[in-house]
Amino acid sequence: MMKPGAALRAVAQEMAAAVRAVDPEQVAALVEAIVGARAVFVTGQGRSGFAARAFAMRLAQLGLQAHFVGEPTAGPVQAGDLLVVASGSGETATSLAAACTAQQAGAEVALLTSRPQSSIGSLAGVVVEIPAPSVKTGRPPGRSLQPLSSLFEQAMLVVCDVVILLAMRRLGETPESMFARHTNLE
Repeated sequence: MMKPGAALRAVAQEMAAAVRAVDPEQVAALVEAIVGARAVFVTGQGRSGFAARAFAMRLAQLGLQAHFVGEPTAGPVQAGDLLVVASGSGETATSLAAACTAQQAGAEVALLTSRPQSSIGSLAGVVVEIPAPSVKTGRPPGRSLQPLSSLFEQAMLVVCDVVILLAMRRLGETPESMFARHTNLE
């Protein structure tokens, strides 16, 4: 049986390795796509979707027009918009349908994934590969200590926070200006 201290260290090492393996140029391309978009739509299913919701919230706190797909306040995607898809497999049916719709509307598609050569990856103009092994996809090679795609979802949240940090600096935002856009209806 693994002891809690050993488990904490092992998970931290896995996360650090996954995040370090992300290509900084891909992250920079995502930042530029976000900053240049008229509106940013974010989607993801399951646990990836939970991390994607956190990302959409931070985008809105940056002062961007940001929406999570499926929420009642999300309007139509249009040319000049960006759809950011979070999908470890790059094959999630609901997210693939959203990517097809966005592309048909003239919007750009970005993908956060562990499988860039996937159906959604083929539609995306910007791909950020998060090399986190998953039981579901079996890719990239290797095996995580954690169940299912936990490592991907954790690393994705960290990568998204880095994207926010870089966009924040690019837009001249501060923690204080972002906090002013934080909800007060808690």
